[in-house]
Amino acid sequence: MSSAAEQETAREGLRGELPRPLPAAGVNGRHRDRATRATPTVWPGTPTPLGARFRVGPDGVAGTNFALWAGGAEAVELCLFDDAGGADGADHGEGRAVTETRLPLTELTHEIWHGFVPDVRPGQRYGYRVYGRWDPWTGARWNPAKLLLDPYARAVDGDYGTHGLPPEVYGHVRDWPQRGVADTVRDDRDSAPYVPKGVVVHDDAPDDEWMDDRRPKTPWADSVIYELHVRGFTKLHPGIPEELRGTYAGLAHPAAIEHLVGLGVTAVELLPVHQYAHEDHLLRRGLRNYWGYNSIGYFAPHAAYSASGTTGQQVAEFKRMVRALHDAGIEVILDVVYNHTAEAGELGPTLSLRGIDNRGYYRLRSDARTYADYTGCGNTLHVVQPHVLRLITDSLRYWVSEMGVDGFRFDLAAALARSMHDVDMLSPFLAVIAQDPVLRRVKLIAEPWDVGNGGYQVGSFPPLWTEWNDRYRDAVRDFWRGALPDVRDLGYRLSGSSDLYAWGGRRPYASINFITAHDGFTLRDLVSYEHKHNEANGEDNRDGTNDNRSWNCGAEGESDDPRINALRRRQLRNLLTTLLLSTGVPMLVAGDEMGRTQGGSNNAYCQDNEISWVDWSLREQAGPRGLLELTTRLLALRNTHPVLRRRAFFSGRAQAADGLRDLAWFTSDGTEMTERDWYAPAATVALYLSGRDIPGRDARGVEVTDDSFLTVLHSADRPTDFRLPGPPWAQAYELVVDTSLEDQDEAPGTVFTGGETVTVAARSVLLLRVRT
Repeated sequence: MSSAAEQETAREGLRGELPRPLPAAGVNGRHRDRATRATPTVWPGTPTPLGARFRVGPDGVAGTNFALWAGGAEAVELCLFDDAGGADGADHGEGRAVTETRLPLTELTHEIWHGFVPDVRPGQRYGYRVYGRWDPWTGARWNPAKLLLDPYARAVDGDYGTHGLPPEVYGHVRDWPQRGVADTVRDDRDSAPYVPKGVVVHDDAPDDEWMDDRRPKTPWADSVIYELHVRGFTKLHPGIPEELRGTYAGLAHPAAIEHLVGLGVTAVELLPVHQYAHEDHLLRRGLRNYWGYNSIGYFAPHAAYSASGTTGQQVAEFKRMVRALHDAGIEVILDVVYNHTAEAGELGPTLSLRGIDNRGYYRLRSDARTYADYTGCGNTLHVVQPHVLRLITDSLRYWVSEMGVDGFRFDLAAALARSMHDVDMLSPFLAVIAQDPVLRRVKLIAEPWDVGNGGYQVGSFPPLWTEWNDRYRDAVRDFWRGALPDVRDLGYRLSGSSDLYAWGGRRPYASINFITAHDGFTLRDLVSYEHKHNEANGEDNRDGTNDNRSWNCGAEGESDDPRINALRRRQLRNLLTTLLLSTGVPMLVAGDEMGRTQGGSNNAYCQDNEISWVDWSLREQAGPRGLLELTTRLLALRNTHPVLRRRAFFSGRAQAADGLRDLAWFTSDGTEMTERDWYAPAATVALYLSGRDIPGRDARGVEVTDDSFLTVLHSADRPTDFRLPGPPWAQAYELVVDTSLEDQDEAPGTVFTGGETVTVAARSVLLLRVRT
């Protein structure tokens, strides 16, 4: 058959009639017993709420209501599985006998298929088969041979294979020999033995311990965020029982919480904990998706992080973790990935949304066969569609109202803010969030960019939102490696980034200040490597950014040279001190406070091993222990002094007759910076924060006052003389922090006179308190 004829046969043969339900024979002849129990009766049920909800139905009968939005579908079957029916992570072509009961959902209300099944109780595993046309050229990719995960499943049991995704989980013939049309040829093999199942959960079960949970409700200006990975933070912790390491219960353990409380952070930002899938190319290389930015279930806690079980127990375990953190005064923020799913592009697997209604859930290109990709991950959710927006907001409200979380960091948030094509700050997504009585009250953090045209939107998100400020990251990194052409940008970043956020009622805490994050170098690697070393990912070191803005202090990687190692420790102190003294909300990455290394990897997304896990043995080493003590000291200082946690931008104007301003900048000769100074290269910058001129009042209406501070940052490789500003700025100064010292206990107490010249050590920070 010719190539053209082959394509046409595939197209015509797979369009049109509703496919018939699959026969009882399973994959490779294995038997799938669908008659081992009487077929349950399906009552009409209700179209809301979506998902599987256990409840007492008509006449006092207990059961589960199932409701699935499937806009263009022609039929939907609910599939129930017995205890032998979970996915076993089988390798290619190795299925397992599955006991499946299929129940047609015949009720259809506003494109929602629904039914109530008596006697279906919590713990029941289920999925859906959705019938409709197979016509990829118009975006129609229904395939009832593929068991689909309920987008509203509250728990998920099973995984998608260990050595690669089985070909059966693809809606098309993955290995079709003819290039260019593989995604258009339907695969009729059953995927049920190879995919995880949703689990019915008793959402409304009373839990006395949970009902009296008290949220910390930390104000934004007082917040300190600590980004961590549930598994990586706990996996090597010696104080956590081995069976709890890597789990929600491990993070709830007193040993884990003790570190967070002792450090002084107010919120943990958890890398994705929605149920996610591992990519085929990683599994084939013996790797796994570690970070979790590959979501497939927006209501389900990732089952692999559960110590108690995966048939609903993970939900209660997650709640207990949140409760334990709340009891310690720590908020829980989730890093969420609503911009794309694990189904990737047209050559990706059919796991859930693609098989439910591909055209309804995803942004498609003009040819309808391929996907608009603003995420770099193959697909983009079509958030403009009402049902997609409902899915996302229902999920967010669920995690707040029923799981107890305190906020969200939105991965690639610009993709969510796109209307039809362009990023639009009046988009449906942002408008819905702004008016939602639940969501507008929680912490909202945008990663304010995506990979599409016009996707970089730092400083553009509306009030209520805070943003990851990568311009802060770049300016601070460049200053400490001596690469800033002038200090204009640094001045804005240290003082709250008013050039980005002083509009529309936004405040300095709209800026989430960070120097490192999960993607990129750790803080220690930032001062130890100038080039990425991602060879372990198996991509010939092509992955990961080349724009690291790092300096290795004279040697690439680990060094035995005491001078290099001393300089690196000082640079770590400089970076952390700069971050924690800057106006805005600081974000630390787990382990940076102890000098954790990833061996130069700046893209450890698939390294579920010692490369990524926090090394707790660092606490016993002198250098890392000193860094931890400095971090703790600085966070305590920040918590004590409101001048370091300003709720309003600086004016820079004289507030009284003596000429004292709330913020002033000085050169090394003790004079205020002029406009010319801002445009000139400078290795020394000093800023004066006045505690006398803090706008706002406390809860009792009393004006807030505080000590005043002078911070001197010096990035040159030689010491410099610095003349301390005299009156009216200060009569005298007391040294609080000197990063040139390994032991910060040697710093406090030294007193200098205003107008006195002091020597600032090479590459160091001085923090001085004004004495009255």
